[in-house]
Amino acid sequence: MPAVPQQGHPAGLTVWQKPLARMGALMGAGVGLTMGFLFGSYSIMRGGAGPRGVLPTLSQYMLGSAATFSFFLAIGSVIRNDGELPPHLEAARMQLASPVMRSRADGLSNMRLQWALEKQRRSSQ
Repeated sequence: MPAVPQQGHPAGLTVWQKPLARMGALMGAGVGLTMGFLFGSYSIMRGGAGPRGVLPTLSQYMLGSAATFSFFLAIGSVIRNDGELPPHLEAARMQLASPVMRSRADGLSNMRLQWALEKQRRSSQ
């Protein structure tokens, strides 16, 4: 006998359990560390390391940049892949789906048809 799902609790994975959110966060961390290294190195060469030294200053640039990029790429990957279908099936569905209106004339004829059906429905009531 299968278990009865409880009310109010989602049966699927949470946002952070999805592999795409973790992948976005890891990609953001990698990009952020690289950008932090580049900009931090440039800042240290241009203005000096300051009273803390080279390594603490560079690591602060790198970790701050990694945290920011990681946060935004994780959110972006969750928003982008928030559909019910897996991404490859969603892409196939979008590719095979017919467009709603092919031209302005088709849209106008569809609208007139809808008006006629509505008028017919109201007159029969």
